[in-house]
Amino acid sequence: MWSSRLFWKLFLVYAGLNIASAIVFALIVSGRQQTQVDEQVRQRLHDSAVIMGSSLEGVFQQGPTESLQKKVKKLGKKTGTRLTLIDMDGVVIADSDQDTLKLVQDMENHKNRVEIIQAISTGSGSSKRMSPTLSEPMLYYAVLFKEEEQPEGVVRVAITMAKIQEEVSAVEKLIWGIALVVSFTVMLLTYWVVARMIRPLTILTNAAESIAGGEYDQKLYFPQHDELGILAQSFNHMSHEMAERVRQLQASGDRLGTVLEGMVEGVIAINERQHVLFANESAGRLLFFSPEEAEGKPLFESVRNHQLQRAVTEVLNTLEPQRMEVELESTSDRILGVTTTPLPGEPCPGLVIVLFDMTELRRLESLRQEFVANVSHELKTPLSSIKAYTETLIRGAKDDPEISQTFLMRIEEQAERLHELIMDLISLASIESGNQVFDIIDIELGPFVEICLVDQQKVAEAKNIELIVEAKEPGIKVKADEEGLHQILGNLINNAIKYTPDQGRITIRWEWDDPNMVLLEVEDTGIGIEEKHQARLFERFFRVDKARSRELGGTGLGLSIVKHLVQSFNGTIGVTSKVGEGTTFTVRLPRG
Repeated sequence: MWSSRLFWKLFLVYAGLNIASAIVFALIVSGRQQTQVDEQVRQRLHDSAVIMGSSLEGVFQQGPTESLQKKVKKLGKKTGTRLTLIDMDGVVIADSDQDTLKLVQDMENHKNRVEIIQAISTGSGSSKRMSPTLSEPMLYYAVLFKEEEQPEGVVRVAITMAKIQEEVSAVEKLIWGIALVVSFTVMLLTYWVVARMIRPLTILTNAAESIAGGEYDQKLYFPQHDELGILAQSFNHMSHEMAERVRQLQASGDRLGTVLEGMVEGVIAINERQHVLFANESAGRLLFFSPEEAEGKPLFESVRNHQLQRAVTEVLNTLEPQRMEVELESTSDRILGVTTTPLPGEPCPGLVIVLFDMTELRRLESLRQEFVANVSHELKTPLSSIKAYTETLIRGAKDDPEISQTFLMRIEEQAERLHELIMDLISLASIESGNQVFDIIDIELGPFVEICLVDQQKVAEAKNIELIVEAKEPGIKVKADEEGLHQILGNLINNAIKYTPDQGRITIRWEWDDPNMVLLEVEDTGIGIEEKHQARLFERFFRVDKARSRELGGTGLGLSIVKHLVQSFNGTIGVTSKVGEGTTFTVRLPRG
């Protein structure tokens, strides 16, 4: 309360008005009271003069005597006034302020005194002046004394102005005392009234400051049913609505923050001065900066990319959204798609930058283009051969049985190659799309490997290649689809036979890799693969030696199919190889 400026403004205004009113009241009453006192004194002097005159009958005929002087002196002392008897000629015959008759006789003639002149002419008169006899201001009142309707003389009563002023001062002190008491009482009442008026406003102000400080759920209670009560109800409703809105905004902000943080895309919000307002973790990961450290700082102190900087500057100038691709200078193999959109507002308060990692998409597009080119090439080769052989036969070669038989066999070979390629493409597409349904069962590797080796036995014997089986423990099982596992082993063993010279050796071994996985290896003593080619070995249509691969047969999709099958069974596949020593394919499958 004491610190409330409004309280002091109102209190001082009311107090000032109260004091001013009290002063004006006291001055007016004092002025009127002084007039009333003056009139009362005059009336008292008049009454005293009349009474004294009636008690002094015949004195004016006698003239000045010692007995008269003593009597007048006694009356003056008794009444506390100066009593003077003056005959019609203005001669003083007695005066209560003179000690002896001699002194009375020495007094000057009073015929020219104002009060005497008025009394003789009108019956009474008064005046205020300095007494030449007593040398002090006096109020004189004179009354004409008559006997038998004949004027005999003038009775004059006088009182010092000091005595009148004493009476006036006493009354003024009383008036000012009353004014002071009333003013003090009114000021106390003013203090109470103003404090009572200000208290709800102070409570309201404190509640408003609390809301400004973030404490939105404020409640006010004013028992009165006036405007303040209505204001309190409105304030409580507003506070509740504001608290609810803030809670909703906070919940929305939290949800938005969670969404932004969970996005794969990077999101950066900057203001018109290009200072970072917000950046999610994905943006930091894509542009290699810390969102927490960058917040509040210029974006391009943390992200140094000239293409992005130019795009941001242009969008802030033109207020037109932009889309572009940015190749990061620090990692030339990463490509980002960037969308910059200005925030709504006038002037523009900033913009939002959305970042997409386009690297994988571009890589897939490149692979798709390469795949289309490879498929086209792989299909074109056997089709061209079939077309050429067919045209030759049509032109007359069919008439030669030997040539006709040779061409038909070659057409059959190319058709078979084309059939294998198409079947592998269908198989790969089915596996990659996830549409192929696998029957995952427990398969014991020992008997299953023997079956797979039987299928490859004739091809291996043709090259005098020894097929060796090494099982560290009997009864080891894996979880896989039977047909899929047969395709995996068939491809790996067939590849090993193709790229292993005559008199070579192929070993198939398996063992526990850990409590949950089984390690299956296909090792050969073939020509080996250079290290630079090993990473791409499982890509579609990839061949280390394309001419040799086509000569040996195959579509170039076998290892890619193997990789996808292994992954479908929740396994992994890898390769190790040395040129001239051989190659080992390692497959890890879940334990059965």
